[in-house]
Amino acid sequence: MRLPDPARRPARESVVPMINVVFLLLVFFMISAQLAPPDPFEVTPPAATSDDPAQGAAVLHVAQDGALAYGAARGEAVFAALDEAEIEGPLTIRADKAAPGQAIAALIARLSAAGIGPLELIAEGG
Repeated sequence: MRLPDPARRPARESVVPMINVVFLLLVFFMISAQLAPPDPFEVTPPAATSDDPAQGAAVLHVAQDGALAYGAARGEAVFAALDEAEIEGPLTIRADKAAPGQAIAALIARLSAAGIGPLELIAEGG
């Protein structure tokens, strides 16, 4: 007596292609993400009507009270750090809108006297 062959179970779908796609997406997002260190302190730039974005990669932060930060340097150490740094392109100054104008003008004069330039001042569109 001949018995019929049992019905074959359908093959399970492989999850390997899905894992490959997820891995490729993970790699893509890791590579395309821009990793930047956080700002040393909160800065609210003044309003401006210019549409030209800032071009400088080096950023000098100026707080409300006139405190300075450049990379890991704080206060007067900023000027020594800027002298040692090889800045490609303009130096971007990101000053808080409440920072005294006299402090910004004195800072720009001191940077110009040290031969650091060109300078760009960050502002929010308004």
